[in-house]
Amino acid sequence: MIYPILLCGGSGTRLWPLSRKSYPKQFAKLMGNESLFQASARRLSGDGFAAPVIVTGDPFRFIVTEQLAQVELMAQGILIEPEGRNTAPAVLASALWVAETDPEALMLVAPSDHVIPDIAAFAVTVQAAVPRALAGDLVTFGITPTRAETGYGYLELAPDADAKAVGPQPLARFVEKPDAARATEMLAAGNYLWNAGIFLFTAKAIIAAFNIHAPQMVEAVTASLENANADLGFTRLADSAWAKADDISIDYAIMEKADNLAVMPFGAGWSDLGGWDAVWLESGPDADGNVCSDNATAIDCTDTLLRSETEGLQLIGIGLENIVAIAMGDAVLVADKSQAQRVKEAVDALKAKGVSQAVQLPRDYRPWGWYESLVIGGRFQVKRIVVNPGASLSLQSHHHRSEHWIVVEGTARVTVDETVKLISENQSVYIPLGAVHRMENPGKVPMVLIEVQTGSYLGEDDIIRYEDIYARG
Repeated sequence: MIYPILLCGGSGTRLWPLSRKSYPKQFAKLMGNESLFQASARRLSGDGFAAPVIVTGDPFRFIVTEQLAQVELMAQGILIEPEGRNTAPAVLASALWVAETDPEALMLVAPSDHVIPDIAAFAVTVQAAVPRALAGDLVTFGITPTRAETGYGYLELAPDADAKAVGPQPLARFVEKPDAARATEMLAAGNYLWNAGIFLFTAKAIIAAFNIHAPQMVEAVTASLENANADLGFTRLADSAWAKADDISIDYAIMEKADNLAVMPFGAGWSDLGGWDAVWLESGPDADGNVCSDNATAIDCTDTLLRSETEGLQLIGIGLENIVAIAMGDAVLVADKSQAQRVKEAVDALKAKGVSQAVQLPRDYRPWGWYESLVIGGRFQVKRIVVNPGASLSLQSHHHRSEHWIVVEGTARVTVDETVKLISENQSVYIPLGAVHRMENPGKVPMVLIEVQTGSYLGEDDIIRYEDIYARG
């Protein structure tokens, strides 16, 4: 049995504006009707796989459980990092967690934001690597390169290795992301693979490697796990000990130092979707090289990606060549496709200006559903709020605002001080300033309402919570 370990704490800034810190790319539907996280979880499920262990951050814990439920999967453990400290502490925490019940267990560590179209071929490749992993080796997966890519790290095979082998091969060294000339040389040499960041090993083997190469991290992460708190089915790692773990990748901390490495070649297709140029390539451009979303149209364009991510917002490109254009309700990105890797610079520039769009989507996801602001004025705000079936907002009050709720779909159970009543479509209720109130969806379908706020301050921090089924402070 293989334990999938899915890492999903990254922010995905190179796919801004669709991917932002508040809702990163692994949870977005970039390729089809499933999110990248859902596709990753489904890929590592079924015969031979245990339920996955997820390592994520606090803001995403309910997104993880909701998206797993949508594809009819359930995690056996969800570890909540107090803060992101790169992949090495995350991998070690999951290994220690698995080893508590089965030190000999096989762990397949994978990012949750990659695309692997041929699931069956990947499963065969994983099984081919199992004997070496059971023997105590640390197996890393290398992708057969199809172009001189500068956005990936590489794996150099040993002189006696075969890049097209169907079994694990000896590894010479890890290679940093190259410049264009060096990438072209490596592609021509034929003995380099892309570093996929996917690993297979036993819990015992990787813990032993950490004890040899990063013993201080073992001490910190062990203490964090031993002092973890159970929270609504999540394992919340202790923050004080976690902060003592180095912020470092598994490659730098372990893989580049270990002597029991092997690389498993995989040539059936893979992408980390590390930029909009990769999304364009993986989306299958048409005969003119164009990729358009449902709400986008290309006229006399070539080699162009046009995506409108907002319903009702039409994006039209005329006479464009080699352009990426991504339109959302609150931000638009236009870039030459050859400059797609520089999108992070745009995010940094917006952060420096204090612009909320740098990190925050207009739609704010919560454990009970989501909301978005439709109109904001000096002393008023209009929101659309969607509450999932059976979900409930906290029992709360506000110091500075009153609210008016109008149900437009479904039925709401509304509490206002001592009064509890059902509000149906086209009915409304007024929440006076200071009133203790709550909204619930008792039905079987999502409930949608329009909220009109009025007051001197409309910030989300003007909430006093009295009860909350999601245990938020």
